[in-house]
Amino acid sequence: MGKPRVAFFDFACCEGCQLQVYNLEEDLLKVLEAVEVVGWREAMKGHSDEYYIAFVEGSITRRSDEVRLKEIRRHAQVLIALGACATIGGINCIKNFQDPEGVGRFVYGTKAQDYETYPARPLKAVVPVDFEIHGCPITRKEFAAVVKALLLGKRPESPNYPVCVECKMAENICVFEKGKTCMGPVTRAGCEACCVTEGSICWGCRGLVDDPNIDSQIEILAGYGLAVGDILRNFRLYSDFSGLKDEQ
Repeated sequence: MGKPRVAFFDFACCEGCQLQVYNLEEDLLKVLEAVEVVGWREAMKGHSDEYYIAFVEGSITRRSDEVRLKEIRRHAQVLIALGACATIGGINCIKNFQDPEGVGRFVYGTKAQDYETYPARPLKAVVPVDFEIHGCPITRKEFAAVVKALLLGKRPESPNYPVCVECKMAENICVFEKGKTCMGPVTRAGCEACCVTEGSICWGCRGLVDDPNIDSQIEILAGYGLAVGDILRNFRLYSDFSGLKDEQ
């Protein structure tokens, strides 16, 4: 039996998650020893439709994207959504709350009618997804762990606790104490709270934890004189497809 055949695909995205795979550096060589890459536009010219694992980056923003994604899904035994755009819709979903015709004119001017588009959505809104690697971009460590688990025949694991846990482990000062809002209390961990550690806030790029403790989050916000709407507006940066609405 030969090496598992894998392929990389991208839709609407910056392709930063694939660059993180490149950034594995020496570990990438170990990955390549264990698999056969048969499709990766950023790294090779050739392509084969015979693959076992498909890593797919980007959100779906056109009807024609759906056709292509369904074809990828048909060939893949395992389909992995790679990064925030693929897992929760990502930055591209900002347009979902805008007038589509107005957005088209603003971006493309008089040529707007020549460009096909519709509200952006994650892969799972179109096809079944076997596993998601979260983040904007993904972390190299998590990608390597997922590949290893798949090669061992195991289901990869993804943290299902909030970023606040990792913030405490990093001994960060809570950004609420600095008068800022933060999505960390309800956002899935796995990034080692990198944004907060570097002086920013959690932007929610890894999506919501399963069954987020909404009551606790409301209590935290109230303690700092904030309302739910204050934080839901921030979630729009990455998660407009999730159905979150402002509460005025």
